[in-house]
Amino acid sequence: MEPDPSVEYRQFDGLPNGDVLTGLLRLHQLVFGDGQADRLLQEAIKRHRLLTLVAMAGQQVVGYKIGYERKPGHFYSWVGAVSPGFRRRGIASELMRRQHAWCREQGYGTIRTTTKNKWRDMLILNLRHGFDIIGVYVDEQGEPKLILEKRLRP
Repeated sequence: MEPDPSVEYRQFDGLPNGDVLTGLLRLHQLVFGDGQADRLLQEAIKRHRLLTLVAMAGQQVVGYKIGYERKPGHFYSWVGAVSPGFRRRGIASELMRRQHAWCREQGYGTIRTTTKNKWRDMLILNLRHGFDIIGVYVDEQGEPKLILEKRLRP
């Protein structure tokens, strides 16, 4: 699917500020629930080499993808979302494509992510973009999570 031409993509080292951060947190809260925006901020400040990619339709944040350096040479694709009204337009795919291109440019060898089985669209998107399932664990809520990894270079 070709990227939606009405959507502009922005890249930030760390978190964005101002209206973009406000819009990102609003979208995060909408998708993941009450209290999750504060948790996102608390976790983000602890991360090394945080990369934030944001999809904008005009002044509205309609998608984002955040990741960070897990350890030297390894990147962790941490969290992302697309606004319900903007799904199925290739936004998540384009955010992922841009994240992976940045990771290659920075010399990362692998990208890892985790997802829950119930988030099928995210699981399928990761598999389509070259991730392999490398493990499973049970999170603190007792739910199984899939560990996925993609090699960026041989």
